[in-house]
Amino acid sequence: MKARRKASRTIIVAAISAVVLAGTLIAVQEGSWYRTTDRARMAMRHLNQRLHYTFGWQLPGTPDLTALDARLREKNLKRGDAVFMRVFKNELELELWMQQGDRFVLFASYPICYWSGRLGPKVRQGDKQAPEGFYAVSKNQLNPNSRWYRSFNVGFPNILDQAHGRTGSYLMVHGGCSSVGCYAMTNPVITEIWELVTAALDKGQGSFGIHIFPFRLTETRLNAYDGDDWASFWRDMKPGYDLFERTKIPPQISVCQKRYVAEAGVPGAKTSVPRNACPAGGGSSAAVDVDAPKADAG
Repeated sequence: MKARRKASRTIIVAAISAVVLAGTLIAVQEGSWYRTTDRARMAMRHLNQRLHYTFGWQLPGTPDLTALDARLREKNLKRGDAVFMRVFKNELELELWMQQGDRFVLFASYPICYWSGRLGPKVRQGDKQAPEGFYAVSKNQLNPNSRWYRSFNVGFPNILDQAHGRTGSYLMVHGGCSSVGCYAMTNPVITEIWELVTAALDKGQGSFGIHIFPFRLTETRLNAYDGDDWASFWRDMKPGYDLFERTKIPPQISVCQKRYVAEAGVPGAKTSVPRNACPAGGGSSAAVDVDAPKADAG
C-alpha cells in the first residue's frame, strides 16, 4: 500500500512538472518572462484543481459551504440581496458580490475547477474558448436540470460579440469539473451560488451582471501582456474593471462602434444590462479597435 501511494505521488509530481515546463516553454516563445511565470502558475492551478477533483478533495480556497447562513450573517447580508459576479480566468476564481445599501460587498470567492481554451475571448463556435466580456444573466438563462447538475448561461454572444460576428452558444457556469467553453465550479460550489442567485432573482432583481476578465486588469498585468493578440481588447475592458474597483457599484456598460464603453453605475441599482448605445461624451473607455485577430483552431 505504501509503495502504491509513493508511486502515485511520484506520478502526480511528474505530471505537474511536465505541465509547468510546457507552459513555460510556450510563454518563453511569446517573449515575456512575466508572462512565462504567469502562465506557468496558471497551468499549475489548472492541474492542481483537476487533481483535487479527481481524488475527491475539496478545492483549495473553497469557503465553508455548510455554513452559508452563518457567513451571510457575519457580513450583514441575507438571501435575496442582489448579486453581482466577476470571473478571473488566470486566477481560476469567481467572486460573488452582494448588495449592501447602495454598494456591493464581496461575499465569497470560489475556486473555478476548470475552463477550456486560453486567455482571450470566444470568437467562433468550436474554438473551445471560454468567453470574456461584460454579460448579464436573467431567470430564463438558468437551468436547474443541467447535465452538469445546475447551470446558468452567461449570455454569450452579447451585443459586442454580435457586432464582431462571434459565434457560439450555451456557454455556462455549471457544476462538475469539465468544460468546453464553460466555467466548471464543482457541484457543491454551484449549489451555493445557485441558492444565492435564485433568491436574488426571486426577490425582484431583473438580472445580475457577470464580468469575465482574463486576469485582474492592473497596469502591471496589462503591460506584461502588451504583445498579446488581445491586448487592446483587454485595455478596452479596463475602465469597467476600474469603475467597480473604485465605487463597488457595477458600471453601466455600452457598446459603441464595436467597443466597450463604461460609465459609472447608479447607486442602489440592482440591474445593469449592456446596451447598444454611444453615451454622451463617449464614456470612459479609450477608443480602440477590438476587431478579432485570427482565432486558433479548436
